[in-house]
Amino acid sequence: MYAEAYFYLAWARVLKLLPFAKVAPSLGTQRKETSYASTTEEALLQRKVSKAVHAMSRVTWWESQCMVKAVAAMKMLRRRGIASTLYLGSGRDDGGKMIAHAWLRSGSYYVTGNEKLERFAVVAVFGNDREAAGLSQVER
Repeated sequence: MYAEAYFYLAWARVLKLLPFAKVAPSLGTQRKETSYASTTEEALLQRKVSKAVHAMSRVTWWESQCMVKAVAAMKMLRRRGIASTLYLGSGRDDGGKMIAHAWLRSGSYYVTGNEKLERFAVVAVFGNDREAAGLSQVER
């Protein structure tokens, strides 16, 4: 799972270089939130994906900040047939400067970007329903 996380972090970083209008359709259904419910198996996978993405983001030679981590985790969860919602928000830092943030929620678990969420107003939401890519139980 760590190698997969590294791959998707690289892929998400490349996507970040493209115009957002081109990338947005691949992020899911706009203005759609997914359910806050998840099974025990999904909860375990959500935590594993979160751990892998966060661990690998620390060793990439490129910048792997909130948007890159959220998109990578979203793609990993989608591959496993687990629904998730990507949030994009804006707010202000301690100095009053405008900042942006991205985070990913799956079920009731915040997979990435859950730090200081109260600072950010949600400006866009992209929901991904379950659409398994056919991973076996061993690959999950």
